[in-house]
Amino acid sequence: MDIKDKILITGGTGMLGTFLSQELKKVGYQNILAVGGKDCDLMDWQKTKAFFAHHMPDYVFHLAAAVFGIMGNMQQKGLSFFHNTLINSHVVEACRLNNVKKIVAMGSGAAYPYPSPELPLKEESIWFGLPHPAENSYGHSKRSMLAQLIAYKENYNIDYSFVISCNLYGPYDKFDTEFGHVTPSLVRKFYEAKQTNSHVSTWGNGSAQRDFLYGEDAANALIHIMDNTSGAVNIGSGSVYAIKDIVNILADYTGLSDKVVWDTTKPNGQDYRAYDLTRLNDTGFQPKYSIENGLHKTYDWYAKNYKHARK
Repeated sequence: MDIKDKILITGGTGMLGTFLSQELKKVGYQNILAVGGKDCDLMDWQKTKAFFAHHMPDYVFHLAAAVFGIMGNMQQKGLSFFHNTLINSHVVEACRLNNVKKIVAMGSGAAYPYPSPELPLKEESIWFGLPHPAENSYGHSKRSMLAQLIAYKENYNIDYSFVISCNLYGPYDKFDTEFGHVTPSLVRKFYEAKQTNSHVSTWGNGSAQRDFLYGEDAANALIHIMDNTSGAVNIGSGSVYAIKDIVNILADYTGLSDKVVWDTTKPNGQDYRAYDLTRLNDTGFQPKYSIENGLHKTYDWYAKNYKHARK
């Protein structure tokens, strides 16, 4: 990217989009358009086409998604697939029509097969089986976008990167305790329990293991990917933690270690997921934040902004 290029970020008002705008500005980019749902309904083709035609971006970071969380992905599979497929198809086609130089599009670890064909997961194994049943529809919608990007590269020579993301977290996230992602959900639960001196109900038994990456680090990973590689690429911190580890860090930080209650009637999700980060490391990216530092910063941000945080 050139410093004068127009950069469009879909999902630009969410957690990752907010960090990405900040990090781009830090290195001198100013012509940045961060788009939220209020700016353009990406499920509407005519509106999406008109929006892209009006703004004519040079590069696109496509981060927008219909996010339901693990429970929502289980209960609303059809809606998850339909909404995400519409959003992704419209954005990629709009990029083609407006001669976008490159698309960096957010995939998801939910697109990987289960059981895992290999560990850590390598990008080419995404096609080697069906996704985990808990999030298969969401995973298939991301696979569909990858198939579209591959086809558009072959037919129209549009450069792309398809980012297969680990669990991202940080300030500006959606702190939804029922349909949100695990880390922001836990941050909100611990904050509210701290205010009322009540118990913290946590889902499953805490044994599921994931790679967690702080939002600022993830944003810098995307910039490295835009500038240095193409095709499918995993992002992560390179360290895997159990959900129980996340709970324990937050419990220690809030002084609520004796208030944690595990609700084993709720889903655990996939038992283990870790990524091969060779392609990401080849871009020169290195994370800055430890899991402890990232969780502490996220909790402190939410405690300061809870009245206005997305829930």
